[in-house]
Amino acid sequence: MEGGEEMQGAVGLRCSWDIPPPVGPQAKWVRLNVGGTVFLTTRQTLCREQKSFLCRLCQGEELDETGAYLIDRDPTYFGPILNFLRHGKLVLDKDMAEEGVLEEAEFYNIGPLIRIIKDRLEEKDYTVTQVPPKHVYRVLQCQEEELTQMVSTMSDGWRFEQLVNIGSSYNYGNEDQTEFLCVVSKELYNSHNGLSSEPSHKAKVRP
Repeated sequence: MEGGEEMQGAVGLRCSWDIPPPVGPQAKWVRLNVGGTVFLTTRQTLCREQKSFLCRLCQGEELDETGAYLIDRDPTYFGPILNFLRHGKLVLDKDMAEEGVLEEAEFYNIGPLIRIIKDRLEEKDYTVTQVPPKHVYRVLQCQEEELTQMVSTMSDGWRFEQLVNIGSSYNYGNEDQTEFLCVVSKELYNSHNGLSSEPSHKAKVRP
């Protein structure tokens, strides 16, 4: 697959670059072999970020037998990085993980792209944290003598909401036993993988 293909995907973010068309010696075409996939671009594009790994790479003369610079990285995430250097806009396929592109952008030291992706991820994290938790309730039936044990063995995250005397009693040995209904609850928070429980202290009886 040649690297000149545009990726179809979500709305991208543009970097404020004034990008002139390739002219003169800097317009020389360069072949990159990224993890076995060949990309074709120009020196001017690779040197858009002067301090980047790609700019330093194309200044050297170490080429493989096909005349390509070898880069031992995942080609999946290289397309968006190369396109960003071409036109200053981040365009991602809807199924592509931004974290993967960020990792590669950090490796290649593409400063503006790193900042854009980090801002997008922070915005997503903020949106997730604003979603109110969902409450799950359970009703447990227990005897009077079992209440203390239930409190001490309650799973992490569960807490008592209400204790109801259901009014039934019976004799157990020489003692009268009363039965209760215990209402307990747990908060579930939205995450990228669905609902998950918020870490919390061990359940305690509410005063």
